[in-house]
Order: sequence, then C-alpha cells, then structure tokens
Amino acid sequence: MTILDLFSDYAKRLRDFIRAHTHGVLSSPLQNETRFNELALDLFALQFQHNAAYRRICEARNVRPAMVAHWTDIPAAPTAAFKELDLTGLPPSERTTLFHSSGTTQQPPSRHFHNAHSLAIYEESLRPWFAAHLLPDVKAGERVDLLLLTPPPTLAPNSSLAHMFETVQRDVGSSHSHFAGRLDTDSTWVLDVDIAFDAIENAVAQNRPLIILGTAFLFVNLLDALDGQARRFTLPAGSRVMETGGYKGRTRALPRDELHALITTRLGVSPEGIVCEYGMSELGSQAYDRVAFAPSAERRLLFPPWARSRIISPETGCEVNDGDTGLLQIFDLANVSSVLAVQTEDLAIHRGDGFELLGRAVLAEPRGCSLMTA
Repeated sequence: MTILDLFSDYAKRLRDFIRAHTHGVLSSPLQNETRFNELALDLFALQFQHNAAYRRICEARNVRPAMVAHWTDIPAAPTAAFKELDLTGLPPSERTTLFHSSGTTQQPPSRHFHNAHSLAIYEESLRPWFAAHLLPDVKAGERVDLLLLTPPPTLAPNSSLAHMFETVQRDVGSSHSHFAGRLDTDSTWVLDVDIAFDAIENAVAQNRPLIILGTAFLFVNLLDALDGQARRFTLPAGSRVMETGGYKGRTRALPRDELHALITTRLGVSPEGIVCEYGMSELGSQAYDRVAFAPSAERRLLFPPWARSRIISPETGCEVNDGDTGLLQIFDLANVSSVLAVQTEDLAIHRGDGFELLGRAVLAEPRGCSLMTA
C-alpha cells in the first residue's frame, strides 16, 4: 500500500469513531478511552514512519512506537517546529492546500499542509462539534443567517478559520449569510462595516436570528464602528456569537469579559449566547467553552472526543493537578497527515476534562536543532 492508501485507511477508521460519537454509539467512557488510545497509537506509528521531520523529533527524544503504550506518552511537536519543518506525511505533489498561522509579520508562520482527503477529515471533525455548541436548537436541514467576520477563502486561502467558516456557511448558511471581512492594502484583515451593518439591520428588520462568527479583533472593529456612529442594535432572540480570541497587535486588545459585555450592550446578544472557540492552524479540531443558551456553571474549553488536551508543567513535563496552571498540549486524531500531538505555547488552567485559556506563555522560541529536543 502507498502512503496515501495507509492514511486513507486510517481516515476511514477515524470517521467511524467520529460518527459513533455523533450518533451516541460510544456511550461508555472506558470504551471511548480504549478506542481513542488504539487510534492514537496507530496514527503515531504511521506518522513516525512517513513523516520524516516528526520522526527526527521523536528519535532525538529516544521515543519510538514500540516503546509507547498510551497516547499520553506520544511526543508532542512544538508549534514552533511547524514554522521551520515540513511536519507532514504528504508527498510534495499532494500538498494542495496550505494553512498558515496568523502570527505577526516579524515571525514566519506555522504551516499545515493538506490535500483533499485531509481537508475532508478537517470538515468531518468540525461539523458535529460546531453544531453541538453553536446550533443545539437548529434542526437537521434548517438554514440559518450567518455574519462571518473574516475574508472569504478566495481572499484568505491560507486561513484555516476562513475555510472553517466557508464550510459552516456551505452546510447551514442561508441566502442571507455574508462574509464581512476584506484585505487592507497591506493584506491585513479589516472589517467591511457596510456589509456587517446591512446584515445586522436586515436581521432586525426581518426578525431573523443572526449568528455572528469572528475573531476578537474584528469584533472590536465592529463594536468600535457601532460606537463611532452612536448606534446600538437588539438582535432578535436566538441570535448568538462565536468569538475566537487573538489580537496579534491588529487593534486595541480588550479583556474577554469587557469584549463580551460590549457585544451584549451594542448588539443585544445575551451573555448565554456568546460562545468562545479555540482553534489553531496546526490542528484539525476545535474546542468550545459552552453550548449556546445552555446553563453552565463553569466556562471551560472542551475538545471533541476525538481530541484530548493536557496541561503540563514546563519544569517536569508531567500533567498538572486540576486547578493548576501549565502549558497546553493537544492530541488531535483529526491531524491525520501531519502530527497528532502538538505542544502549544499557550498557558492554561486544568479544569476537569477541559481547560481555561490564559494566553501566550513568555518563552524563547526554539530554533533549528533545538526543535528536536523542545
């Protein structure tokens, strides 16, 4: 079998695992954990064999598949490695799509290579978890109005977030759905205020709930535009927001509580209708911190059952106790053709089977050979 055949065979097994969860077949935590561990170990073996850059990282740490019995022992590649190494099992001729991180222009971006098959897995992963958290009250086949605060993929082809939003629009978006982002003269993302205001005004006039998805900095652009024109809206009941953090110096940064309070004040979306998302270009799955409009005692980010998060001590490399702070590590089965274990540079608090994100750790970014031992 070719490498593509091997990845395709694994992807079929992963799809079965995702669909089993979506349809409630895997109800036993033990059954779920056992199956996750089997899939993780098999994927690690595949990636060790066919992803040369990742294999070098593992060998530098003296870890090989035969030595690993549990997914927590799979070596995690640091996100900095995605900036310098081709962390992919795809042959160059198969690398048809490239997702970049949205870092500053002073640093090279992370790179996550895809082909049609890996993008299909990406979409298979995002659909049920997005629907469970943003569309819990939407019936199958029902269309919703979306306001997407990013450029479309035609303008931002290297953005995993733009691809995610296009997938959501294609699956559930009504004819009233619009992308409201565009590129400025220096290719940075800016909000097209006219498109955004038209969508909001139409939702209010038609009394149709509006779902607004966007980055924190583009929400600030929207809120500042409303404030600049002394405008306030009360969006129809059922309207909701998905906010994914990150400013990267593009606008003034607001504490999350303040940002959400302004969304409620200026758009009329209730606090229960604001959902936070955590995603990365290096990942194939996303985490959400609540189900829209569902009562929740604690907001904590949760990945789907086909991904796991761990909060580890930077000193010991061991998982910290519940309530303690450490570095976020993610094991994502949807990263079929890249690296399933990713060591982020984000600080987080361990909250049960989820986490509370604190922000970027102040760490020296490893370079060159140091990536092999990070």
